[in-house]
Amino acid sequence: MTRTGPLPLVVVPGMLCDPGLWSEVDFPEGHTLRHLDLRKPDIGALADDLLASVSGPFVVVGLSLGAIVAFEALRRSPQRIAGLCVMSTNAGAPRPEQYTAWRAMDALIAEGRFADVVEQTLPGMFPTPRPPSTSAERYRSMAYAVGPDAARAQLAAQATRRDALAALRGARCPAVVLSGTQDALCPPDFHRAVAGALPDAELREVAGAGHLLPWQRPSAVSDALRDLLARVPAAFPAA
Repeated sequence: MTRTGPLPLVVVPGMLCDPGLWSEVDFPEGHTLRHLDLRKPDIGALADDLLASVSGPFVVVGLSLGAIVAFEALRRSPQRIAGLCVMSTNAGAPRPEQYTAWRAMDALIAEGRFADVVEQTLPGMFPTPRPPSTSAERYRSMAYAVGPDAARAQLAAQATRRDALAALRGARCPAVVLSGTQDALCPPDFHRAVAGALPDAELREVAGAGHLLPWQRPSAVSDALRDLLARVPAAFPAA
């Protein structure tokens, strides 16, 4: 069985991000667009939600934690993923210092200090440690909209992820990997490893951009997605 016509796009944000992250991206017309929330404390459960969000094959667009969820979905059901657009991410297993940092953030939120966690994460989102006040306020508003309960679930989910490079080598789809050259959280080397593992990937390094590429370089994300969709077969085998 094959499915023809525009494939659904499922868009998965990063930690403390909501659909507003993608508001300036020019998604191609004709594709059903789905946004996935990240509110479960396990990468596997989030990957299952991703796979259940649409029927048949689809294209997934993920940033940071959202891309990690996409990697796990690819591990579980490579025949469902017709195209992969990932950015600002890491396919490696967590490092010891990350577990420590996540536990500390979770403890702050449990104490009612969610605002402190938002302020801790804010500098890593931008190319410079002191982003413009309008950018900082925009990030705070998005993070507060996500809220402390979802943030704690996302921290827990981060701790359940595993190395995804072997899963990426089994991909059957075209992919594009975007990396901000000034991304302090996920530097270009992380993305070179992701692109090197995927059998059919294009790596695009976006000069001067930080972690939140859809805000900082929406045209680069739009162009990459458009070019990726041109590489997706018109008829993709259904699951």
